[in-house]
Amino acid sequence: MENTRELFQNMTRRLGLLNKNCCTVGGHEISPVQSHILYEIGRQHKPSMQQIAETLGTDITTFSRQVQSLTKMNLVEKTPDPSDRRVYTLSLTVEGKYVATTIDTQMNDYLNEVFSYLTDFERETVIRSVKLFNDAMAQSSKCCFPVKG
Repeated sequence: MENTRELFQNMTRRLGLLNKNCCTVGGHEISPVQSHILYEIGRQHKPSMQQIAETLGTDITTFSRQVQSLTKMNLVEKTPDPSDRRVYTLSLTVEGKYVATTIDTQMNDYLNEVFSYLTDFERETVIRSVKLFNDAMAQSSKCCFPVKG
């Protein structure tokens, strides 16, 4: 039987999720965590800090530090919510949108290249399997604050 954990360890390394930086865009060194934050802010409409932290399954203190560094890089804007001044909403700046879009393009190009080594049937099988696996992980009570979505 194959070592399942080893398969996932190898995939994690090949996806670059353990790298200090995943990419350099517009002179900015972006970490994998920052890349995920930019992606989620861009995907949701003016989300609160709490919403994104929960989506990513990270504690608010660690998340806050990441947002602070993205704000200093002029990629994210943090705005007090007019209806509740204790809540901050996040949005991408023009530069943040550029960086997020560039990372998205780079990742899609990488995935398209990887999928080019597979037949159409194999590609569909992998995508269907990843969806099934994500759904199963979302039902687990064991790990990482499973994200529904």
